[in-house]
Amino acid sequence: MKTWGRQPLLWGLIALATVWMLVVVPLSAAAAPYAGYVIDARNGKVLYSENADTPLHPASLTKMMTLYVVFEAVENGEIGLDDLVTISSYAAAEPPSKLGLRPGEKIRLRYLVRAAAVRSANDAATALAEAIEGSEARFAQRMNRTAKAMGMTRTTFKNAHGLTESGHMSTARDMTILGRHLFYDYPEYYNLFSRISTDAGVKTVYHTNRKMLSSYSGADGIKTGYTRAAGFNLTASAERGGVRIIATVFGGNSTASRNAQVVKLLDLGFSKADRQVAVAKPQRPPYLGRLDHAPVVIAAGEARPAYAAKTVRLATAAAVRRSLRPKPRPGAAPIETTEPMIVADAAEIERALLAATDDAPETAPEEAIAALRPEARPEARPEARPEARPEDAAGSVGGAQMAQAEEETMPEVVSRVSTSDGRHWGVNVGRYPSQYKARQVLLQTALSEMSTLDGSLRKVVRRPTGFDANFMGMTRETADTACRRLQARKITCFMIGPS
Repeated sequence: MKTWGRQPLLWGLIALATVWMLVVVPLSAAAAPYAGYVIDARNGKVLYSENADTPLHPASLTKMMTLYVVFEAVENGEIGLDDLVTISSYAAAEPPSKLGLRPGEKIRLRYLVRAAAVRSANDAATALAEAIEGSEARFAQRMNRTAKAMGMTRTTFKNAHGLTESGHMSTARDMTILGRHLFYDYPEYYNLFSRISTDAGVKTVYHTNRKMLSSYSGADGIKTGYTRAAGFNLTASAERGGVRIIATVFGGNSTASRNAQVVKLLDLGFSKADRQVAVAKPQRPPYLGRLDHAPVVIAAGEARPAYAAKTVRLATAAAVRRSLRPKPRPGAAPIETTEPMIVADAAEIERALLAATDDAPETAPEEAIAALRPEARPEARPEARPEARPEDAAGSVGGAQMAQAEEETMPEVVSRVSTSDGRHWGVNVGRYPSQYKARQVLLQTALSEMSTLDGSLRKVVRRPTGFDANFMGMTRETADTACRRLQARKITCFMIGPS
C-alpha cells in the first residue's frame, strides 16, 4: 500500500519536470535552422542573405527540380504531355501529400505535372521520375547533373519528392537559383505555380499556399515545402511594375510565420531593387538527357520512338570525319550550279524576326507564314564526276590510263552521289508546341549560324507531341559542323540521317 501511495507523487514530479523543460527550453529551439535569401530576378543581384549556403533539408522545394527536368524532357521529345503513365506500386505507396493514385492506374503526364506543381503530390512526383528515367534513383542522378550544370553547388538530391532522406540537402541560395531558372527557362509552364486550383485528372487539387498567392500583390509562385526535419520552407516570386523579386526561406516554425517572413523579404527586395535594370537571363544549362541510351539515327519519315530526343547525339555524328567525295584537281574549273538559295540573307531574316514576336498567335496569318516559307526547293544537280586530265602535246596515253585507273578505283559511294550531291542529311533544333514557334526558331537559328546553314531547307514536321524544327538538304559533314557550332552556343541540336 505504501508503494501504491508513492506513484501519484512520482507522476506528479515527472509532469512538473516536463512543464519546466518546456519553459526553460522553448519549442523554437528544436525547430530547423533558419536561412533566407533574396535576389532581383532580372539580373540575379543579391539583396539579402542569411545562412544562404548552409546545407538544409529542402522538403518539397525539391519538386522544382523534378518539374524542371520533366519540362526539359517534354521540350526535347523524350515524352509527351498527353502520354499515359502507368502508376507503379512504389509511386502509389508514397506518403501524403498525395494525389491518391492506385497501382496500375494510367494517367496523362500533364495531370501528374499539375498535381506535383500545385498540390505538391509525392505520388505524382515519383510517377514523373519513373516515367522519365525508369526509376526514382536514376531520376535523382539526372536531377543532380542538372543542378550541377545550373551552378547549384551545395545541392544533392536523393529522391524526386523531397521527403527526408539522408544526404538529400540543398541551400536557400541554390533553391533561389533554381526558381530563377524555372521562370526564365520555361516561361510557358511557369503559370502552373500560380494556379489556385487545377484539374489533376482524377480530381481537382488546390495550391498549397493559395492564401499568400491571393493576399500578396504580384505573387505568382513558386513552391512550398514542409517536413519535420526541414520546417516550413518556401521559394516565392513576385512582380511589381516590371521588377521581379525571388525570395527563399528555410526553417519556418509554421505556415503563417514562414509566409510573414517571406512577405517581409519580398518587401525588402522591392525596396532595395533598382527601378531600371537591364535583364540578364541566367545561362540555360545544356540539355544532358538520358545517358544510358545509345544514339540512333532517325530517317526522315520514320516513326519517332519514345524518348526520340536521345537520337543522334554529337558524339556519334562525329564518327565520320571526312567526306568520300573527290576533291577538284588543281586548275579545274569549279562546277557551276543553278540551285536557288533557300535561306534568305541576313537583312531579310532580321526583318522576318522583327515580325515574329513571342506574343504572336499560335496560328500565324497566312501572309506571315508565306513570308517565312522558303521560295523554292533545291533543283537536282547534274551528276558531278572528276574531269579527265588533258593529254600532253605528244598525245600521251599514260595520262588517260591513269585517269581510267583512278575512276575504276574510286569508292563506289562517289558514283552514287548523283543528283542531290549527297545532301541527304539534316539537323533538328527542337520540338515546339506550335508550327509558328517552330518556324520562328528556324529563322533565329539560321540567323545565328548562317555559315553552315546557308543553303539548307527549313522544314517543320508535325509530330504527335509537337512540331519538329529541321534544317534539311545538307551533307553529313555540314550537318555535323552545324550541330557542333549550335551546341557550343547551348542550342539543342541533333543530326537527322538520310531516308
